[in-house]
Amino acid sequence: MKFPLPSLATAIAMGTAMLAAPMMANAQSSDGIVVYNAQHASLNKDWVAGFTKETGIKVTIRNGGDTELGNQIVQEGKNSPADVFLTENSPAIALVDSAGLLAPLDAATLALVPANFRPDHGRWIGIAARSTVFVYNRTKMTKEQLPKSMLDLANPSWKGRWAASPTGADFQAIVGALLELKGEPATLAWLKSMKQNVTAYKGNGSVLKAVNAGQIEGGLIYHYYLISDQARTGENSNNTETHYFRNQDPGAFLSISGGGVLATSKHPSEAQAFVRWVAGKGGQAILRNGDSYEYTVGKGQAANAKLVQISELQAPQVDPSKLNSKKVSELMIQAGLL
Repeated sequence: MKFPLPSLATAIAMGTAMLAAPMMANAQSSDGIVVYNAQHASLNKDWVAGFTKETGIKVTIRNGGDTELGNQIVQEGKNSPADVFLTENSPAIALVDSAGLLAPLDAATLALVPANFRPDHGRWIGIAARSTVFVYNRTKMTKEQLPKSMLDLANPSWKGRWAASPTGADFQAIVGALLELKGEPATLAWLKSMKQNVTAYKGNGSVLKAVNAGQIEGGLIYHYYLISDQARTGENSNNTETHYFRNQDPGAFLSISGGGVLATSKHPSEAQAFVRWVAGKGGQAILRNGDSYEYTVGKGQAANAKLVQISELQAPQVDPSKLNSKKVSELMIQAGLL
């Protein structure tokens, strides 16, 4: 049986369609990736600029908070436009992972970061870290009067003397570490005592400012707030000093910022490349030399010279993937802090 030969017009149309297929694929990949970013906006902007300059891959950024973006991705589910999720603390990315929304990271990416800065399952990786500290007003408190442990802040003697930002994701990550280290009964008891003792502020920066002004003796925050203020004018920190709890105390908790690729990413290769770049030499150099003053976590990547080195923090060992944000919220509500 003979088939008619296609007309010239049909042949041209067929050839055009065949050529269009790879062109459409290239056009799709050139659209770049979408990063849901809960990290510092300025830090991520520098990461994106460095990555795009080196790879030519475009990046669209959507900034927000840990809890906000984590919940948004879970609500969006398979319809999320996000290719990559970056967080300040690990509970938000652990939440997204528990919903089955993260893809396994490439082995080459996982190899960039020590095992203690990433979960064993390999679906997300540490990209930065921040240490829990107690900042205090040196005119209100001497070194001898400092709490030996974060747990001491539950004692009645500390009533009205210390501050925190309990509604923030930063503080809730610290509570998550306490829960993992000491268990639910001890955590709830500490939170109930905290309710009686603490003065609540909105944001770690507000806590630092209040301590510096002498409105309160001390506050539980992350390390980089004071260092960042000192690097600028020092107006909110000139009267303050930092106390590191050390000794594997819950108050020495080192919170891990996470990076992961969404399982529904339409550009998985580019998304994997972005996370690999941030965790690698280029991204960690920006972190080290920039003004966010967070800790680098990449293998062989030294921290900013202004920071107490991680090896000196004596932080407790906490699996970042096990920080249970849902249980933390339940306990804090039960204690009357949320």
